[in-house]
Amino acid sequence: MSELRVLHVNDDPLVTSLVAALLSREGYAVTSINDPTQAISAVVYENFRVVILDIEIPIVDGLQLLQDIKRHDGGIQVVMLTGVVTTSAALEGMRLGASDCVFKPLDGSEKLLAAVADSFATIDRWRTRLRELAQRRKAERQLCDTP
Repeated sequence: MSELRVLHVNDDPLVTSLVAALLSREGYAVTSINDPTQAISAVVYENFRVVILDIEIPIVDGLQLLQDIKRHDGGIQVVMLTGVVTTSAALEGMRLGASDCVFKPLDGSEKLLAAVADSFATIDRWRTRLRELAQRRKAERQLCDTP
């Protein structure tokens, strides 16, 4: 279960509590951060593979934070969470590497749960593909070393 770690960055403690409770019930280990200036250090020093990021947060531009996260590790899946329903912000987030965009209010939890599950499925597919490539490379080396 420790691999299903999610970082949630949102300035609203009520939203982080709601999301943490929702995801915890589904077996995810959620770390919530209400101060966006702490997000990059959490990403750098802890092994989060999925980040739920509010785009509209004070102090830090959410889209810039998305870029910083992806610059640190392009394999981290970022799900944008926003109450501002603008097509341009959602499209810009996707262009910058977000895997999905979920709009607030979270009337139903299905969309967020599906976005997080899809993010972990993407990670699993990449891990499987990398293992297959490593095995293929090992087999090719063994063939080349055979007299």
